[in-house]
Amino acid sequence: MEHEQTIPELRKAPENGAESDTPEFPPVNAETPDVAVPPRPRRRGRTALLIASALVLGTLAGTATGYAVQYHRAPTPLPPLAQQKLPAPKALAPDDGTTHKSVNANRWHATDGDLNELLVEPPAGAKVKDKGFDPLDSFAAGYEEPAKMFRNLVDTHFRRAATKHWEQGDIEVEVQLVQFKDFSGADDFQGGQASYLPEEKYAGNEGVPIPGVNPQAGRVWVYSKPSELAGYLPIREARAVARRGDTVVLVFYGDRRARPIAEGDVIDLAKRQLERL
Repeated sequence: MEHEQTIPELRKAPENGAESDTPEFPPVNAETPDVAVPPRPRRRGRTALLIASALVLGTLAGTATGYAVQYHRAPTPLPPLAQQKLPAPKALAPDDGTTHKSVNANRWHATDGDLNELLVEPPAGAKVKDKGFDPLDSFAAGYEEPAKMFRNLVDTHFRRAATKHWEQGDIEVEVQLVQFKDFSGADDFQGGQASYLPEEKYAGNEGVPIPGVNPQAGRVWVYSKPSELAGYLPIREARAVARRGDTVVLVFYGDRRARPIAEGDVIDLAKRQLERL
């Protein structure tokens, strides 16, 4: 038939050891090009995780056991010091028991105590008219604009004030200690009180510094002319404004007979008050 296909004969193996001219398939171990096979990731087992967990648990257990053992042991006394009495600064205030003052004796300031005890003593023969603490509202009421002064004192952290007022003949003196919670409040108040005194309505001059005190922190003003108010006799006045730490010293000095005031008398009074602080 025309379209009959013939099936090729299978090649027979050579007989009697004769070589065949037909190439054979290469053996399995024949030299062939190497193919780069990527290494497979190593399978991570649970052994490493179990070992790490055991180490953490062992550390925690050992710590807890150590604390438990130490808790039940009696405290071991420390060896004695080579120098039994160590030098220490002298306390600035007496130790009066278990009070805030005794605990902080080496840091205690005079103004942390009773301000009334720090007010300067009047001269012999003087008559004390008033003394004691001034609440914030009554202290502010002594100024021309009480509401404004009240707000200013609150803003500058007013703490307390103490006053002593005495008379000696025609001389009338009032000394005030005004304390604030910090130095900045005292500085603001002292600066405000000193700022208006040079005006003509008040002292009318620049005043003089208090010896030993920074001129910006303490001055005395003796009024250039008598003060006159309707219905009152003219008087001579002097003022002192100074600051020591968180406390401001105010001195009001007046002569009802309008005699000239000795500048040195007011300076001496202000210095004695500052020394008590």
